[in-house]
Amino acid sequence: MTTHLDNPEDLIDLIGKTIGTTEWHDVTQDQVNRFADATGDHQWIHTDPERAAAGPFGGTIAHGYLTLSLAPQVLAEVLEVDNVSAALNYGLNKVRFPAPVPVGSRLRTSVTVVSAHRKPAGVEAVFGLTYEIDGGSRPACIADVVVLYR
Repeated sequence: MTTHLDNPEDLIDLIGKTIGTTEWHDVTQDQVNRFADATGDHQWIHTDPERAAAGPFGGTIAHGYLTLSLAPQVLAEVLEVDNVSAALNYGLNKVRFPAPVPVGSRLRTSVTVVSAHRKPAGVEAVFGLTYEIDGGSRPACIADVVVLYR
């Protein structure tokens, strides 16, 4: 489900509310390998399935930062804001990776509006993202993502 807003100021009325949850998304070895190539992080727990099978997680796992990097996709899936010239990645307030994401698993993310306020440059909103692993007992990632709407 996508939440549709006419203006970024409408986020102020949604503080404390969950605005949506994404569909499930598969985590593939190809995706992990491409992220490793893009970032230069080729640690074996991410990119070597044979070695990782004997490692601490029983197989390869996604990079924590790969999971976090899905934030723009997550927000686009659950939120549409009209009358905006740009939605700028403004930073992060807090990020934790409580559980590893096994390659072959599925993730979905719930999004809550933590805060929103007017600034001279636009509306600054903080979204709480909780990445859930299908069948997992702990979240893969919990992050407060800051977006500036202009």
